[in-house]
Amino acid sequence: MSTFLYGKEYLTAGKALAIARGKLHAVIDKDSRLQIKESAKTIEKIVAKGEAVYGINTGFGPLCTTKISKEETQILQTNILKSHSVGVGKPIHKETVKLMLILKVHSLAKGYSGIAESTLDRILWFIENNVTPIVPEQGSVGASGDLAPLSHLFLPLIGLGKVTYKDQIITTSELYKSQNIKPLVLGPKEGLALINGTQFIAAHAVKVVEELHSCLSQADIIGAMMIEGLQGSIKPFHKTLHELRPFKGNIHVASRINMLLQGSEIMEDHIDCERVQDPYSLRCIPQVHGASRNAWLHLKELLEVELNSVTDNPVIINEDLTISGGNFHGQPLAMALDYACLSASEIGNISDRRIYLALEGNSPGVPKLLMHDTGINSGYMILQYTTAALASENKGLCFPSSADSIPTSLGQEDHVSMGSIGGRKALQVIKNVEKILAIELLTAAQAFEFRKPMKSGILLDEIHKYLRTKVPFAKKDRVFADDIEMGINIIKNKTIIKVIEEIRKQKNLSLKTPYSKEFEVF
Repeated sequence: MSTFLYGKEYLTAGKALAIARGKLHAVIDKDSRLQIKESAKTIEKIVAKGEAVYGINTGFGPLCTTKISKEETQILQTNILKSHSVGVGKPIHKETVKLMLILKVHSLAKGYSGIAESTLDRILWFIENNVTPIVPEQGSVGASGDLAPLSHLFLPLIGLGKVTYKDQIITTSELYKSQNIKPLVLGPKEGLALINGTQFIAAHAVKVVEELHSCLSQADIIGAMMIEGLQGSIKPFHKTLHELRPFKGNIHVASRINMLLQGSEIMEDHIDCERVQDPYSLRCIPQVHGASRNAWLHLKELLEVELNSVTDNPVIINEDLTISGGNFHGQPLAMALDYACLSASEIGNISDRRIYLALEGNSPGVPKLLMHDTGINSGYMILQYTTAALASENKGLCFPSSADSIPTSLGQEDHVSMGSIGGRKALQVIKNVEKILAIELLTAAQAFEFRKPMKSGILLDEIHKYLRTKVPFAKKDRVFADDIEMGINIIKNKTIIKVIEEIRKQKNLSLKTPYSKEFEVF
């Protein structure tokens, strides 16, 4: 297993996920440890001087003018974790908590925060032993750092709060007793360094990058299946057309659709048909899916800047230069997350349109409602009700969280990003899109069936064969909820992507596009 160096190497969403899942080992290297020690020594010198420096020997937020004595600085750092632990709602997922710990270590290990080496080592112990603090999902406004969630994240350092350990929720005191570990005593600035930062927002953005990428990849595949099922034209995916409007996402999607439809008997069968144009939901897949790809790429690029940044406050440059700035403000990611949320919703929206199109019965050979004996049977009619409901729900969730700002901290924090809300909301929309895509997969496969005995190209044919091992062709009505549940599992597990990857390896096929590398998570 290779090793990642916190504070030194370039962190990506893919690497952060690999560390969280135990697939990539991560340590703080010798050079970073020296920088961390130097930064901690600088804090000691500032405290010894006695000059007022925000967060080191002053109160916080509107109390920034309140001087704190040298003797009380440790109490100050402990109290900030207690007083700011005000989150409410359900605990966030354990993997997201672990990502928060990983991202915080990487930021603090750059050596501009005055954190003690022993504090970072304790956080590493939590990561390596799969100890995840309980962090409520609500309470951050995404401005002066993700204060509330990060406070809950680090309460266990001082022996408070609860954690998940070996799939059991226990108090930190129980954990420490069982491991013969003592709580830490935080030094000057440490509490503030721990809770100032954008790690709650960024951890959610990491998950958005991964899960939206999965939806985008599967939407192209399922869209190609629907093109075949409804005998759409391949011309709108011609390379020359997209070179005339060369958006990266559009070119990437059009190339993928062409590769997926390559060698299809179904497409060859109607190459000279009289149909002039397909509806937009088929014809404009590169433009719509491509626009969402571009939004995803924008988020990925901004996220990587954030993952490799120092986002706490104040930032310790040297003994004579301590800057109280705004690197903790979540706006750069907040706006990108709202954009990504909209891009996800649009993937679900156009998918619902294709499902509706499949039910109309206007494609040669494909019966209305995707079933021959209708009247006594409703066919696939009501499945589209579900996708319509999900698409509508997503539209309601697309109001940009970053468009709102409510002053906090008695007006000291008078503009906030709400990026934490945007991150949570984007993931909610993506979950709905997974369900919509699952239903489109079922309807595309049903339409596909009416093209037999003609075959598709090898990639889509294998996906259809796999799906039929899980969900049989529907000749009459049945409890479609069971089919949908199976489809959702296939989408969540990225099974159709795995099927394509397996065939690609077996047949030594290249599925690369001009922008494949840019559109990878890792």
